[in-house]
Amino acid sequence: MDLQVQNAKKGAKLTVSDAAFGRDFNEGLVHQAVVGYLAAGRAGTRGHKSRSTASGGGIKPWRQKGTGRARSGTIRSPIWKGGGKTFAMTGVQDHSTKLNKKMYKAAMQSILSELVRQERLTVVEDITVDSPKTKALLAQLSGLGIGNKVLIVTEKDDINLFLAARNLPYVEIEDVAGINPVNLVGSEQVVMTSAAIKRVEELLG
Repeated sequence: MDLQVQNAKKGAKLTVSDAAFGRDFNEGLVHQAVVGYLAAGRAGTRGHKSRSTASGGGIKPWRQKGTGRARSGTIRSPIWKGGGKTFAMTGVQDHSTKLNKKMYKAAMQSILSELVRQERLTVVEDITVDSPKTKALLAQLSGLGIGNKVLIVTEKDDINLFLAARNLPYVEIEDVAGINPVNLVGSEQVVMTSAAIKRVEELLG
């Protein structure tokens, strides 16, 4: 299939493989990839206090009999307010889910193909700025008709481009290695250079 290349000579097109950019959309697989990616990023440091680590005295709050109240051995009991938690989670939890390389690759192909179908993928010959000036980047995006929530993907890191975009909360700059299911799905528009497209095709084609 062919993709139209912006800011190049009129009618310029880039030929890409149908495997990477013409795949049928698999919603279930994409959902699994997004959830798996977000889960893998969780710190897993949430913890509870058990009755042995909750604050409070270790003595019996009142005598066993004769008070008319229920028997109790410690105020750190899970049935008390402020007491420890039954089956408390301790240590670091692993929230990652299993998603093999073949499934992840298919999910990325599905996402990119859907971006093409929805006309949310813009291919440019190149996008650079001579100096880290936000105004220069905004001028290029305006010329491409790009609005909010845009992800710009280049073949490799461009420090000037990164610095020019850091004051724009709705513009994200990534190289090919930095793209993932979350930032692709969450962007209203994705701008990729021709070199980046070819690199992605090599990895996913």
